[in-house]
This record gives sequence, C-alpha cells and structure tokens, in this order.
Amino acid sequence: MTRKLKQLPTFASEAEERQFWKTHDSTDYLDWSRAKPARFPNLKPSTTAISIRLPLSLLEKIKMEANKRDVPYQSLIKIWLAEMTKNAA
Repeated sequence: MTRKLKQLPTFASEAEERQFWKTHDSTDYLDWSRAKPARFPNLKPSTTAISIRLPLSLLEKIKMEANKRDVPYQSLIKIWLAEMTKNAA
C-alpha cells in the first residue's frame, strides 16, 4: 500500500528550510525507498581557522618533520589529527 505524500513547501531561504525540517518528518514528504546514493567528488569540506599556542620547540620539530615529508607543516598537523580521530573511533 503506497501512502500519499505531502506536498513539499517552497522555502524563501535556507534558514526557513532548516526551521521547517526541525519540526517535520521527512518521511511525510519523501519516499526514501526510492532514494539512491549520491557522490559529490568536487565538494570541498568547509574549514574553520583556529588558533593554537604551541611551544616554539614543538613547532620547530613539527616543521622539521613536515620538511622531511615535503608537506606544509599545517597540512602535516591536519594529517596527524585526522589519523588520531580515525584511530579513536
């Protein structure tokens, strides 16, 4: 038995749509059984700049290690953090 789906409203902004989905169930509006996986290979993750205080000696060691690997030191820090969070899961 197929159930009648509700008509999806038109939203004036993303904020309005976000507010709508906070209080509504998507299964009333979408047939998830027909959903297909999607890939977005060119989508870049958003980033946020942070500030972190490090002892100068530690920063120099990180820079030397990055130089050995021929990568920018900030990229090396991101790689290490990603590995740490992956292993922690």
